[in-house]
Amino acid sequence: MLPVIMLIFLLFLFFPSCLSIDIIAMNESITESNILLSRNEIFALGFFSPGNSKYRYLGIWYHNLPVKTVVWVANRNTPINGSSGILSISSVGNLAVYADQNREFPLWSTNVSFRGGGGGAGGSLAQILDSGNFVLMKNEETVWQSFDYPTDTMLPGLKLGLDRKLGLNRVLTSWKSSDDPRTGDWLYKLDPSGSPQYVLYNGSIRYWRTDPWPWDVERTPGYTAITANNQDEIYYSFIIDDESVLTRVVVTVAGFMQRLTWDNSSLQWRESRSEPKYVYGHCGAYSILNANNFDGLECSCLPGYEPKSLQNWNLRDGSAGCVQKRNETKALPCSNGEGFVKVEHVKLPDTSISALLSRNLSSKECEKLCLRNCTCKAFSRLDIERKGIGCLTWYGELFDTVKNTEGNDVYIRVDAEELAEYATKRNGFLRKKGMLAILVVSAVLAMFFIVLFGYVLTRKKRKTKENRQSPDLLVFTLRAISIATNNFDAASKLGQGGFGSVYKGQLDDGQEIAVKRLSRDSGQGAAEFENEVMLIAKLQHRNLVKLLGCCIQNEEQMLIYEYLPNKSLDHFIFDQRRKSVLDWRKRFDIIVGIARGILYLHHDSRLRIIHRDLKTSNVLLDADMNPKISDFGMARILNGDDVQDKTKRVVGTYGYMAPEYVVFGKFSTKSDVFSFGIILLEIITSTKCSSTYPEGPSLNLIGHV
Repeated sequence: MLPVIMLIFLLFLFFPSCLSIDIIAMNESITESNILLSRNEIFALGFFSPGNSKYRYLGIWYHNLPVKTVVWVANRNTPINGSSGILSISSVGNLAVYADQNREFPLWSTNVSFRGGGGGAGGSLAQILDSGNFVLMKNEETVWQSFDYPTDTMLPGLKLGLDRKLGLNRVLTSWKSSDDPRTGDWLYKLDPSGSPQYVLYNGSIRYWRTDPWPWDVERTPGYTAITANNQDEIYYSFIIDDESVLTRVVVTVAGFMQRLTWDNSSLQWRESRSEPKYVYGHCGAYSILNANNFDGLECSCLPGYEPKSLQNWNLRDGSAGCVQKRNETKALPCSNGEGFVKVEHVKLPDTSISALLSRNLSSKECEKLCLRNCTCKAFSRLDIERKGIGCLTWYGELFDTVKNTEGNDVYIRVDAEELAEYATKRNGFLRKKGMLAILVVSAVLAMFFIVLFGYVLTRKKRKTKENRQSPDLLVFTLRAISIATNNFDAASKLGQGGFGSVYKGQLDDGQEIAVKRLSRDSGQGAAEFENEVMLIAKLQHRNLVKLLGCCIQNEEQMLIYEYLPNKSLDHFIFDQRRKSVLDWRKRFDIIVGIARGILYLHHDSRLRIIHRDLKTSNVLLDADMNPKISDFGMARILNGDDVQDKTKRVVGTYGYMAPEYVVFGKFSTKSDVFSFGIILLEIITSTKCSSTYPEGPSLNLIGHV
């Protein structure tokens, strides 16, 4: 009997219990031994220690998930050093967190000023709701709620933005690190100036911003956005039709705004949206960023403007932006003949820079308003159908304009000469379009038999090529990949390399994929495509990226890989903001993982593979920051006991290639080890191998080290 009693005692001692209710009243406390549960046990409130931290915090997390996901922290900047945290309602009716039983000096408090001087704590109670909101009520009136003081997470129903009546500006701030919930470097908040917009800050520096109000509402089934912009409040919120779906928006420690949804099949959070894909002001003033980047030109000048630095512009560096075209015959502002050139489907310029929102104006009234003011640079009519109610005019720099597949139209002010030039171009384009239509119709019949003949030949070639693929490799149809990537939507684009563009997609079964699509003007081609398919399909290792299949149809050649959410290693180590995510332990683990992958290629796989293009951009990181070597288009196989081979075609990336390979074309396992050494130096120093050191004799990182 005694052992049983001892066992029960130990269970009570070491395993915290739960209060069976969702409410804490005046005479109750939350300590290390209990938690509050919302009515349907969706959220829990209690004390916790994140990761390897020794500190204790009062927080809210999802109760029934296998991964502890914290959505709110009370004392994030005043942690408890020990395990004696207490939450209770103070004598004046406020919620307070104490570090000991004396309850003299709270580490955190709701600090509500009650009407009439307080009147004691009578009638005060706090409740954790199924929405994840923690509310304090006095005499059945809500006097404080955690939704008014979010940390890094936005839950459905939380209003993000300004409440002038309550004097609140609800913002999101990242954690310091995954083990430290203190206020981090990233801040996401509403900027109400001009037309309201949300801005992601790195410290005090603007890093990315949303479209200005009225915000484009996502047309996602089951997801409803709610917005307001009036004299009392400006906010954005959202609700989910199906309450069983768990979704949240979070500012990560790496500086991303991500919307995540819980996937019950894989038991992990799935990323459904992530921003930014580009940084604020990437192309400078009076220019436009082409987010689709179909032609390789990221930046272009707005009508009436030209590059400020033509030399940098030709080198694809548009950060200096554009200036008004220099023309000695150009008329003064407000001269006769001035007008506007329409730029379609853009994220409108930054409205915090001398922009004015005028309500209840028609399109013509909006144009006249801008035209009669000599300092007005542009205007945009906010269409009623898009939930807009007026006219936006800009009187300062036009900054951070982005071309989108959707978005508003903006009208740029130009002089009479520029207006005539654009009219001529447009008319010429329409004439060419008509002539082209006639030529196309005329050529269709002539081409029909050629196409038919070519189809037969292509079908035979495709069958031959497919027969050469690995029998274990899935062959996807073009239609399946097009559906998975939303017809290769620009919003799905992850990046671009020598092979072509890479897109994120999702198959019908919910699996996320990365699609590498061969560009027609790529420096690489069918040989590299076949090489990568044949090689990587036969390789299986935790530190090599997994090839799921390929698609060869019509003129398309695509490789389908597992999706790795943290992109490539260079995305972190060369970024001043993100490199702090990689502490020395994590860097060491990444180095070891890369080494294991190379060891497998050189010695442990059935084939001895020389990668020939090892570099930090070809090391991808999975959700847990584990490294995976990718891009085997340049790889070569060494036969038998060969330890070295020679080629006349030297390929790879300068700075990472071994000297004997660059000069003589000789490659071996040592060539990859040389590249690994460069990667090692880059990981340790967070410096690119091509960096120069003007203060010393060294030309690059190797010489400097």
